[in-house]
Amino acid sequence: MFRIPIVSLLCVMTPLLASAADPQTPLQRIAFGSCCNQNKQMWIWEDIVDAQHDVFLMIGDNIYGDSDDLAVLKSKWDQLGAVPKFQELRANCPVLATWDDHDYGKNDAGAEFAIKKESQQLFLDVFGEPADSPRRKQEGVYWSYLYGPEGKRTQIILLDTRYHRSPLKSHGIPREKGKPYYGPYTDNTDTGATVLGETQWAWLKTQLEQPADLRIIASSIQVLPNEHQWEKWGNFPAERERLFRLLRETKANGVLLISGDRHHAEISRNDALIGYPLYDVTSSSLNQPGSPTDERNAHRKGEIYRLMNFGVIEIDWDTQPVGITLQIRDLYGKPVLSDHITLSELQPK
Repeated sequence: MFRIPIVSLLCVMTPLLASAADPQTPLQRIAFGSCCNQNKQMWIWEDIVDAQHDVFLMIGDNIYGDSDDLAVLKSKWDQLGAVPKFQELRANCPVLATWDDHDYGKNDAGAEFAIKKESQQLFLDVFGEPADSPRRKQEGVYWSYLYGPEGKRTQIILLDTRYHRSPLKSHGIPREKGKPYYGPYTDNTDTGATVLGETQWAWLKTQLEQPADLRIIASSIQVLPNEHQWEKWGNFPAERERLFRLLRETKANGVLLISGDRHHAEISRNDALIGYPLYDVTSSSLNQPGSPTDERNAHRKGEIYRLMNFGVIEIDWDTQPVGITLQIRDLYGKPVLSDHITLSELQPK
């Protein structure tokens, strides 16, 4: 399929691409979110704009495209791009993005998706990626960014959990009316089954070897929560362990995971995986309330939050030790989940 022109989309987006963070300025407030349905009200952008973040990370399901027709996908991106408060956010704050299944183009899709190459180019057009960017020549939308000088440097790593991902496996147990349902999937233990693909794995290793003080790794699907049966890294247990092993072997310091997808928010922590506490802060959804199902998660700290929300990471570089606050904020910008750690805690032993 040939790539369709996107002139009308760029008419919405082009004036907003001037906003860019100074790579030498330390990031102090990072916001993020996922799951934004373009057909529903998007009140939450107003509070995100008002909070004046240094950067906003869109980490998946940024629209609900769900089509193998590129013109349909484009029209849905247009809907998001026409929202005034989203335009204001882009005009005043760098917006960095990766995708999940619905903005990729098909629910729960992976490497088999027929128009993934065309969808990638459209996605990069939407977010203003230059025509000569290496990100346009690779397979997948993964990318990384560095902000701040030595001693105050934040690395943002955006993973692509779609383009190369192997098929999911169903457990075959039907949903029963009136009973809780925890998802349709079971483990894929096939030899060679992958989430990232070998090229992205090699790239991730090189990123983790770069000097940085704090590393925000964005995965569209959850990494730590492993008891539900929806999409998650745990559907591919060997890949999940490979991620933890890579973090250990590279001695990557300062790692924080952020994720989306689940239409609820939670903060997860596991102290036994990489030599220091590993957090997975899940923010979802920007404009859709979640399911009331009491989902199990042995790693959850505090409560689960099911209403509209976005995530915030605040870094106080001027304290000793450096302080980091992890938050989930509600529709009105009020913190509803919070945890505080120090950068000194996120160091390999």
